[in-house]
Amino acid sequence: MKKNRSDLLFNVISPVYGLFYQFQRRYYRDILTKVKEVFDPNDYTSVLDVGSGTGALASVLSETGLDVTGVEPAVGMLRVAKKQSANKKVTFVRGSVLDRLPFEDKSFDVSFASYVAHGFSPEERRKMYAEMGRVSKHLVIIHDYNQKRSVITNIAEWLERGDYFRFIKIVEKEMKDCTKKQKEVESFSKCFSHVRVLDVDTRASWYIGTP
Repeated sequence: MKKNRSDLLFNVISPVYGLFYQFQRRYYRDILTKVKEVFDPNDYTSVLDVGSGTGALASVLSETGLDVTGVEPAVGMLRVAKKQSANKKVTFVRGSVLDRLPFEDKSFDVSFASYVAHGFSPEERRKMYAEMGRVSKHLVIIHDYNQKRSVITNIAEWLERGDYFRFIKIVEKEMKDCTKKQKEVESFSKCFSHVRVLDVDTRASWYIGTP
């Protein structure tokens, strides 16, 4: 698996993310209570958390009775995640959505990626959408910023040097336009049959694709 600058950064700052673990758990728990008309855990069995970090989202999904797998490229993040007692029912795997994930087609009912997409380039995001769609049966949920951003967020994302400022303007169109190469043939198909956007917080939305 290739290492990139972002993975190295997250290895270094993983202990800092660990300090916010409980805060993030409360945040995700609140979000899940708001969205049951769109995502009811009782309707599904298995979930993949892409870029799972310290496992905050994965642990909250696990609390609902789902079988949760977290995949994360940064060793430091995985190390922090595996120390958290609330993560004990989550299976963590090292891997990157920019490479081929170590899972068969349609291995999971739903896949999530929380605050991952905005740090990628447009081409990297296309790979992410296509790969998440490959391993998901029902939904791909991108939890990320919307355009109601704060000044602090602007500064943080400028320092991170991701693609945040463009991403939040084009994400819905980008997902709708995303195509992937079909197996062993020189033709392409849409990553998603349907895309919708749901505001789940003042400054965050779910960008939901149906594979």
